[in-house]
Amino acid sequence: MELPWVLLALAGTGTAAGLARLPYVPRVPPVALLGKVTATTFALERPCCIFDRHANASDTVWLVVAFANASATFRNPPSRADVPPYKQLSTTHSYMTLETAAAAYACPAPSRAALRVGGDTACKDQGRQDPCNGPLPSPGPYRVKFLLMGCRGPKAETRWSDPILLRRALSPSTIDPVPTRRGSDVVVIASLLASLGTVLATAVLGALGAAVPNTLRRRALKHNKCSQGNEPNLFAAGLRPVQECGRLV
Repeated sequence: MELPWVLLALAGTGTAAGLARLPYVPRVPPVALLGKVTATTFALERPCCIFDRHANASDTVWLVVAFANASATFRNPPSRADVPPYKQLSTTHSYMTLETAAAAYACPAPSRAALRVGGDTACKDQGRQDPCNGPLPSPGPYRVKFLLMGCRGPKAETRWSDPILLRRALSPSTIDPVPTRRGSDVVVIASLLASLGTVLATAVLGALGAAVPNTLRRRALKHNKCSQGNEPNLFAAGLRPVQECGRLV
């Protein structure tokens, strides 16, 4: 009589007979990808060709998201009705989301598009029971795994991923406004220096402009003196100047 209870307990812990443990490890895509990890979301490779040997047409694949320190205590739900919802993440420290038909991950044509965990902002505050892929509330770290479920409960699961740490969003109150003021000060100082340079250049050019005529005037006076000194002295030569028609002859 105790056997059914044992089987039920094993099913709750994910170790019931028939549950396949797959060696696949979920991971963030290693290639360059825009927004691969943000403050509330992260990208995940699609588990293509992983469940082909275990899935039927009616089976679905779920993503289990848990805080890294709570992944060891997570228990697979025995049915879809027992799936932990997103809105209980703060209390249960885990939830299940991204319910997808197993055929979407089947071979031989895997999709290269990555999954986006936490990308659905519409279902965040609706409080509905449908699976919600709402934004992650903290940087984590988180660990994830894929779980294949059929009509009778879990059928196969992957291993847990390595811890995934999200980016930390900066609060506006923590942003230092000093660099902005320093930038304005630099602009003001540069403007003052430019104006001062213009004034100095004008003063130098003005001084040069005043010095050039004075130099030319001194040279002209010197030239005149030299010219007067070279004129012949009529009195020294014993000649008498004769005035004729108002001029000296």
